Amino acid sequence: MQSNNPFQKLNDLLTKPDGTKFWFILTLTTIFIYGLLGWEQGLGEYVVQDDARQHVFWMRRFLDETLFPNDLIADYFQSVAPLGYQFVYWLPSQFGIDPLDLHKILPIFIHLITAGFCFGVCLELLPIPFAAFSSAILLSQSIGLTSHTIISGTPRAFVYVLFLAFVYFLLKKRLLASLVTIALQGLFYPQIVLVSTVTLFLRLFYFKKGKLKIIQNPETRLFSFCGIGVAIVVMLPFALATNEFDPVITAEQARQLPEFFPDGRSEFFNPNDPGKFWSVGRSGLNIATGLTPETNSLSLLLPLLIQFPNQFPLTKKINQNVLILLQVIGASIILFTTAHLFLFKIHLPSRYTQYTFEMVFSLGAALAITLLIDGSIQLTQKSFWKGLFKWIIPSIIIIILGVPLLFYPVYNSVRYPDGFPTTAYTRAKQPELYQFLQQESKDTLVASLSGEADYIPTFAKRSVLFGFEYAIPYHWGYYKQIRQRILDLIRAQYSEQSELVTNFIKNYDIDLWLIDKNAFVAEYLTDDWLQSYQPTRQAQLKLQQGATPLMEELIKQKQCQRFANEDLVVLSTSCLLSKLERLSSNN
Repeated sequence: MQSNNPFQKLNDLLTKPDGTKFWFILTLTTIFIYGLLGWEQGLGEYVVQDDARQHVFWMRRFLDETLFPNDLIADYFQSVAPLGYQFVYWLPSQFGIDPLDLHKILPIFIHLITAGFCFGVCLELLPIPFAAFSSAILLSQSIGLTSHTIISGTPRAFVYVLFLAFVYFLLKKRLLASLVTIALQGLFYPQIVLVSTVTLFLRLFYFKKGKLKIIQNPETRLFSFCGIGVAIVVMLPFALATNEFDPVITAEQARQLPEFFPDGRSEFFNPNDPGKFWSVGRSGLNIATGLTPETNSLSLLLPLLIQFPNQFPLTKKINQNVLILLQVIGASIILFTTAHLFLFKIHLPSRYTQYTFEMVFSLGAALAITLLIDGSIQLTQKSFWKGLFKWIIPSIIIIILGVPLLFYPVYNSVRYPDGFPTTAYTRAKQPELYQFLQQESKDTLVASLSGEADYIPTFAKRSVLFGFEYAIPYHWGYYKQIRQRILDLIRAQYSEQSELVTNFIKNYDIDLWLIDKNAFVAEYLTDDWLQSYQPTRQAQLKLQQGATPLMEELIKQKQCQRFANEDLVVLSTSCLLSKLERLSSNN
């Protein structure tokens, strides 16, 4: 006899193995809405995602190969861009699609495909479509609340989709497809290849009666050996290749640079707060990231719930595939430890835990939510529950577990000013400056300490001597040049000696000099990133003592101005050189 209890009917909808099509369509619809919310934040001509300023601007070369000639910054970011990532942008550019436009729309499709694979992986762990729906929603919320990975359209935007695809095909026992995904990982984000490799290695072992044993299943061994073999082939070129910007910075070198300490450009070391060092940021495990939204914390209950199959009947449908979650966590921690032992050789330790923890905890939480809803409703339908208890307790459980799952983004939008999703889109404030620079020759080089230098390559398509966003210190062959440029520009801008200014302009062949109008106030130099460089403190002290830098005097004369507004001024260096030569001759 069919039950008339509405909670039992709801439980049937949530926990029965049918309805896959309905839940999958609902998943994609929800994720598409999330994607549109992110895309909407990027609308506008002078809006760009924060990380895309580094990784996308140089791709304008696909549309016009004459852009950024002999540009150290463009050459560097092009050299470190994986080939697969480059191809994704190169192909549409052959049809006239601007990479800057593509980077805003691409995340929607990456989100959808990621959700699809997450849905599929969860079904391989527990064949309940509602659990699969929950896992995709929780992962999307986690990504949207804690990181800017997918929305950036940069190489790491492909981490989730390629790793979940690998896990999905591995669990489905599709050898060729799983090997292809490993190869693709190497073409988009090589670090995730290492996680896949160690995961495959861990699958060769198991514990029995407290003893570690090697698995004898020939299919599992075939998958692991073939996968590891493909990973070696994929990673070998990276291991053997030489780069004009090598070597990778060593831990000893990094410890000598303020840039790697609190308030530096690439904060890593934190000697005064070891807890923070090991838990968050570039150096930390970032467990809290995986446990966001807070509902992901329910994943920690999963090992406990599995121990009570009578109270939570759906645990009987969870198969051995669920061990993949532990194997991925194990692989991530092993690589996290290895990255610390060989610091910066295989990039940042957090890269091996942050993304995988988000995926694992989202999947684990989805399983736990499904078990708890089913278990609570089944329990309250027992005969010893009377009257209102049959209704109150299921209602409370559904509200506690179900409402946050669907409405957490709304709650987050109210709680935080950034809302949901957090996209890190930045809006440039000087469009007239970029319009002016676009009229200049394509080989124009602009020198500036202004924050506007970060936007010039993206919006004006012109080269800059350096910019805060581009001062990435991990390849010493690149950063030692950038660092020297920073030091030389600070000295020149705040110098009282015409010879030093002249030599700076000539040595770097500067065409235009962009200066903030408040640049000669001592407080201007208090920015954390500027304080990482010794000449800043010297210049700040001189300004406090009343010194007048030569560039300040030249700006006041206005004879060399090419562009000016209430915030900044652009000076012609050819004009400056003429005036500096006259000053030298008069002296």
